Amino acid sequence: MALPLVGIDSGGTFTDLVLIADGHLTLHKVLSTPDQPARAILQGLADLGVRDAPLAALVHGSTVATNAVLERRGVPTGLITTQGFRDVLEIGRQTRPKLYDLQVRRSVPLVPRARRVEVVERLDARGVVLTPLDPASLHAALASLRADVDGALPAVESVAVVLLFGFTNPAHEAQVAAAARAAGFYVSVGHEILPEFREYERTSTVVLNAYVGPLIDRYLGELEASLPPATPLRIMQSNGGSITSATARREAARTLLSGPAAGVVGAAFVARQAGFDQIITLDIGGTSTDVALVTGKIHQTTDGSIGGLPMRLPMIDIHTVGAGGGSLAWFDQGGALRVGPRSAGADPGPAAYGHGGTGATVTDAQVVLGRLQPDAFLGGAMTLDRAAAERALEEVAARLAMSSAAAALGIVRVINAQMEAAIRVISVERGLDPRDFTLVAFGGAGPLHACELAAALGIPRVLVPASPGVLSALGMLIADILKDYVRTVMVPANDAARPIVDAALADLAAQGRRDLAAEGVTAESMTITADLDMRYLGQSYELPIPYVGDIAGTLADFHAAHARRFGYSDPGEPAQVVNVRLTARGRTNPPDLIVSTPMVDLATAPTAPRAVIFADAAGEPVFAPTAIIDRAALSPGARIQGPAIITQYDTTTVLPPGWVARVDPRGQLLATPMEADQ
Repeated sequence: MALPLVGIDSGGTFTDLVLIADGHLTLHKVLSTPDQPARAILQGLADLGVRDAPLAALVHGSTVATNAVLERRGVPTGLITTQGFRDVLEIGRQTRPKLYDLQVRRSVPLVPRARRVEVVERLDARGVVLTPLDPASLHAALASLRADVDGALPAVESVAVVLLFGFTNPAHEAQVAAAARAAGFYVSVGHEILPEFREYERTSTVVLNAYVGPLIDRYLGELEASLPPATPLRIMQSNGGSITSATARREAARTLLSGPAAGVVGAAFVARQAGFDQIITLDIGGTSTDVALVTGKIHQTTDGSIGGLPMRLPMIDIHTVGAGGGSLAWFDQGGALRVGPRSAGADPGPAAYGHGGTGATVTDAQVVLGRLQPDAFLGGAMTLDRAAAERALEEVAARLAMSSAAAALGIVRVINAQMEAAIRVISVERGLDPRDFTLVAFGGAGPLHACELAAALGIPRVLVPASPGVLSALGMLIADILKDYVRTVMVPANDAARPIVDAALADLAAQGRRDLAAEGVTAESMTITADLDMRYLGQSYELPIPYVGDIAGTLADFHAAHARRFGYSDPGEPAQVVNVRLTARGRTNPPDLIVSTPMVDLATAPTAPRAVIFADAAGEPVFAPTAIIDRAALSPGARIQGPAIITQYDTTTVLPPGWVARVDPRGQLLATPMEADQ
């Protein structure tokens, strides 16, 4: 009998757990404990009955690193760099994210200037030593980091080591890192974290790793100590694959978007099962909405950021906005209603949770509208306080001089507009038509909003997985083991480049196979893929192009990709190979069947319709008799006509008037406008 597998997604409001044992899938949700995330995890494992049981693996995605950066709660960090380059974090780039904003506020560097120190050394762009590393300057730099800066700055705990052109020749960085570790610092080194050019982005990425590294190191160490001995603990990466806990403790920045990445992996998996490969993923949780585009494959990017800070490690191309179930309604200086990005979180949470929250949230609005049924939340395991939700809406309604129902509908409209804009960013703004895609809705609140968003964008269908509220946790269990490698080569894209490119890829492939083998991956389960970052000579940024084994063919693909992305190409212009990238993948064997078994017995759904508020043609609130249906009672082939509220343990699906849903053979809901129903 195979040992059970557990996937855990620690979110801002709920911690989701998925257990696969003996071919059965069990899901569970517990309120998160932001002050000590491991506490909710251990409670969830105890509820599932596997707190002290041997496991085949526990795969975990966490918001610890993400929240530390967004809330600026990382450890006191120092930076050691080449003489003359201490201000690279301050200078950054000249790009303006908002061209016409006259009051731009740049993100404050994570390392204050007094904690950015220099050493005397210098390499040229090819790694040739121009100035040897001066030991005296290194000693002075470490002493400066240990010094008390007039009591104004806390003692440095973690150090980022990024020397100019250190990616071409790591000798100096390695010497500085060894000295910093000997001095007792947690150390992140440029050539280990991101061995590629662009000093600002490389420095920012390594500083991010140093800033959150000790937090992740302590957190995972405590979690490992709390688990049964020899329990394999794997951590989800931002690129959609998993790594060992030991690797995550060294390279914490790889986990910055682990939860959202797992959701995209899970969504692509269930969509393929339903026969769709062109999808837009809609992951709505308590604090944010994450959207991504899948066009037969999951797209990655190395041009990401978090909290306004560049992060160049590979990640799934996800667009995030601060809009979720816990987003708070408020009024700006002009008296306009705004919703989010501030969230009620898990503590105290929305007013309807009954834990002391008083601000009106999107969840409270959904309760007042009747779309969230107080007696069917979490399968009846948690009862929502409708009276508290109505009290929270009273202040908003009074400011708007309208009824609580109209105010609640207004809150949902405002948050939907933000979610709709997020979907436009990844589709319309990239030259893609949302009408060519299927919207896959998941997360605790995704199915609540999906049909209305699809109607606004012309998306023809919505797919709601069998277990949408815990899809990210499921995605962790089916995610492959991924290792990403990069090397800067900076050579002309001609036949003379092939030996250089092939030699670099051969080295990286050998390293990838060694690393996968060290994680127990067999040779038969390994796949190696390569990309070349290419650009026209003189351009500032490049496009990743799959390497087809020869430069001429890859160059032709580059011209075509450039035309698709930017509307033009020039095959007569000289091109350049900037970086070679390699992905080593250890394939997993995902389960063939997804069956949701909640931790509690679902109450029988009431058969009598209830009055639920929707908007009429003029946008005014109107009560509509709405069927309340227990999803557990739906069999494959069932057809549901809106308006209907479909309840289940981990989420609620809203089927507005004019929509129809059918249950497919795997228990997934496929919703379409009534006129498209066949």
